[in-house]
Amino acid sequence: MTSYQFIMTIVPLKSAPSLVEQVCARLARQLRDEMDSGDGRLPPERLMAERLGVSRTVLREATKRLESQGLLEIRHGSGIRAVNRLHKPLSGSLSLLLPEMAERLRQLNETRAAIEPEIARQAALKAKAADVKQLRAIHARMTAADTHDEAVEADIDFHRTLARIAGNEILKLMLESLADLGRESRRVTIGNVGRQRAIDHHTAILNAVAAHDAAAAAKAMKHHLDEATRDLATKPKTKR
Repeated sequence: MTSYQFIMTIVPLKSAPSLVEQVCARLARQLRDEMDSGDGRLPPERLMAERLGVSRTVLREATKRLESQGLLEIRHGSGIRAVNRLHKPLSGSLSLLLPEMAERLRQLNETRAAIEPEIARQAALKAKAADVKQLRAIHARMTAADTHDEAVEADIDFHRTLARIAGNEILKLMLESLADLGRESRRVTIGNVGRQRAIDHHTAILNAVAAHDAAAAAKAMKHHLDEATRDLATKPKTKR
């Protein structure tokens, strides 16, 4: 038998990122840095491959991955464009995972109730004067909306803005991933009970955030979502 004179600690080697992974990381970093500038159009595939020093095959695979992650939109004939649809993978899976709309909406509200009171609490702690001003403008837009669709979009913007103010990118992305389904939920609740209930709830949340009262903001948000769950089950108002 062979005997060893010393004990050696062997650390597994880490495999180097593939070229495709390196290109994905490089492009994703640049896309995040430049998301708000220009029209989002990327240079032609040939030119990008030359600049990155990789083959067009490698670049093509990288851009396909980034498209599936919601960072790029690839259209044949018009090129590649940067987009901000990081919520796309989850949003697109929900209808497959939960084919029944009623159950999707029920679980949506369960999920929102788990994360949005904390978003409201964090927003109350961190809101600046400009943030409160923006929330007031969105709230006024919802109050003055001429159509249900306009009210729904203002409603979504209100919650989206709270998530931005809260400053947690993971919570923000989770909420954005639920936005498409959230539109369906709001159309149902506004159709069932009207928009005034949501307006009143938003007023309470807004006042708590403006006062930097974190506990009150979280409580107001929880009440808002509890009522929304009940509103989903309410029979629609009928016109006489």
